[in-house]
Amino acid sequence: MTDPPNLMPIGRFSASSRISVRMLRHYDANGVLIPAVVDGASGYRRYAPDQLADAARIRELRDVGFGVSAIGALLAVFGTPAYAEALRSQRRALVDEAASARHRLALLERMLDRNEWENTMSDIEVQLIEIPAQTLVTLRATVPNYAAEGQLWERFLPELRRQHIESAGPGGCIEHNEEFRESDVDESVFVQADPGTEAHTPLLATHFPARRAVSATVTGPFAEVIPQAHDQIAAFINDNNLRIAHTDDDVATHHFNLYLNDPSQVPESEVRISVVVPVE
Repeated sequence: MTDPPNLMPIGRFSASSRISVRMLRHYDANGVLIPAVVDGASGYRRYAPDQLADAARIRELRDVGFGVSAIGALLAVFGTPAYAEALRSQRRALVDEAASARHRLALLERMLDRNEWENTMSDIEVQLIEIPAQTLVTLRATVPNYAAEGQLWERFLPELRRQHIESAGPGGCIEHNEEFRESDVDESVFVQADPGTEAHTPLLATHFPARRAVSATVTGPFAEVIPQAHDQIAAFINDNNLRIAHTDDDVATHHFNLYLNDPSQVPESEVRISVVVPVE
């Protein structure tokens, strides 16, 4: 059988398509871009000129982050709404990745601006405190992650106004999971209220007894300073032979963050938070 005319050896096709020979072989092995002809004796691959269009599409999909298996699936639906939706979905993912990268870069810049780690940690005020008995009005729900706490506040504040509940002190957020979680975080946002305050669903008014706790007060972006506060609290608890009081079914023992100024009203670098861990 005579081969079609104008076939290109793999090297020439590589040069024209701007895809390495190694990757062309990889695409062939995965059924993504199969040569027009493969010599049965030598294994030499040769490509048709009209395969350059497919190669260009593959290269574009690769360059925007699609893996080999996804590329194969996308080529099968090229020109359909499914193909366009896959591109839009990848754009959303890349936007999220870019935001995450910007956050990491900002954190690195702040780390580089510091003098010494020890100096930064020494700025954190850690102490054993007595929390008086208090009434808290809370809204509890599971949110996607710690950064999504704002979703609770967006529901909580209008509901406080609707129920005519006045704050009697700083608000904050109770973290009900004993462990740090990557997702599905169980939290309650709260405000302090006068004793005897009543609340109705979805809010809950709860009386908390007096308790001991270790607190660490920090200033700065939440994602940066909260881990530092917990590091210092853990060291303080260990050095003073204390024990964390957390019990799953006793909300009064769950650690919480107390916002000493309003995070929505001050720059991120000026947010002041007390991280509070009840102890025995």
